[in-house]
Amino acid sequence: MLRISELYIYPIKSLAGIKVDQALITDRGLEYDRRWMLIDANNRFISQREVAMLAQLNVSISTSFLTVEHMLNHTSINIPLITVKQQLIAVTIWDDTCIAQLVSDEIDNWFTNILGINCRLVYMPDNTKRLTDPQYTNEDSITSFSDAYPFMIIGQSSLNDLNKRLSNAVSMNRFRPNIIFTGGEPYQEDVMNSITINNVNFNGVKLCARCNIISIDQSDASNSKEPAKTLASYRTKNNKIYFGQNLIHSGPGNIAVGDELLVSTVHYEERFIIA
Repeated sequence: MLRISELYIYPIKSLAGIKVDQALITDRGLEYDRRWMLIDANNRFISQREVAMLAQLNVSISTSFLTVEHMLNHTSINIPLITVKQQLIAVTIWDDTCIAQLVSDEIDNWFTNILGINCRLVYMPDNTKRLTDPQYTNEDSITSFSDAYPFMIIGQSSLNDLNKRLSNAVSMNRFRPNIIFTGGEPYQEDVMNSITINNVNFNGVKLCARCNIISIDQSDASNSKEPAKTLASYRTKNNKIYFGQNLIHSGPGNIAVGDELLVSTVHYEERFIIA
């Protein structure tokens, strides 16, 4: 039996995630997931790919605020969940340009000082509809400031198998999934197509191509060759490393730790499966 073992949201793109027991599903993913994002002087998104120090910024959530705290010097700032500033700007994330809302000059200055680069924090308002890739999804499927899709799923068995191949085990937070499940075989998520969790329907649309973030230790922002080097030895296709699968969904709902995953159809085209 497959069951959700952990759920994570990442309110600010590329900062630390928040482990939750249950989550509301909105039109663009889990509530609060990647609704905020840091941008540079050119209004382009900033991530750990360029600024590994983002891994050292912990995020917590209350009824009114996000709180971001630097894990080394313990300075922190509160970010209102309801953005007061009304100024809208066009921002760029990968090949997409969409409208975002500026949050606060004070908050911008805090991030600029902490990171040592000129940056601003933006929020995705409800009327911004960022489409997912129509090559893989329905034309009306939307997402937040995630890289491309509203959800990412990984089986705990897949990480366990990877860690057996490594000299030093890595944590799941390297891969930034929303949904982690137990049960089943390693890499079983590769072939999942139609999935139902607590009466919410999901579809596995694309395996997740991994970038250098997986080699950044999320506890201290240090970089190494692993686990990318090992994954490349058995999880490479068309010069890309894959680990986890991206999902889209239809309709609102709630999911929680302990919920069962019911897989009704699978992909039959060639995909990675444990040998």
